[in-house]
Amino acid sequence: MAREIYVSTDVEADGPIPGPHSMLSFASVAFDEDGGECGAFTANLTTLPGAIGHPATMVWWQTQPRAWEACRREPRPPESALPDYARWLEALPGRPVFVGYPAAFDYLFVHWYLHRFAGRSPFSHSALDIKTLAMALLGGRYRDATKQYMPRRWFPATTHSHVALDDAREQGLLFVNMRREWLARRATAPSSLTTTGGASS
Repeated sequence: MAREIYVSTDVEADGPIPGPHSMLSFASVAFDEDGGECGAFTANLTTLPGAIGHPATMVWWQTQPRAWEACRREPRPPESALPDYARWLEALPGRPVFVGYPAAFDYLFVHWYLHRFAGRSPFSHSALDIKTLAMALLGGRYRDATKQYMPRRWFPATTHSHVALDDAREQGLLFVNMRREWLARRATAPSSLTTTGGASS
């Protein structure tokens, strides 16, 4: 079975959905099953023709001048950046799995842009949500599975900058630490909880 590569991805956008609004910047940092980093890709993008920034999102951007400047530096047309990104994903040493926080937002943009500008998505429909993994590990509700309730041992010694490459790496390391804890729990769980195929009668 092909090894999985966990592709932690962060998107910076000027609105809640692609099409009416644009993905301004994105970055992916790939991690192998052992937690080692095995590559990174990032690009700033020109905005979509006819798209405009959502008023509420643009108000938020006004509070983030350094991140705004970073995501507007040397933007590339998505027609060239997304095919390069698809080829990068296909060259990874395993099957790529999208990892996002939350995946519902970042995957939406990446999936739309890949199909629109590269004609395909190497992720297919494989998208893993860090908040869902946190919910499983913490044993609580999804809306309580936020960073403020996560144990500090999961977090890398970095800060969230809203610069796509920084945030993709930070979230990837968070995922790696969470996955290691999940694997450790699984290794020490009763055998009946680690087998597949359902409970015996």
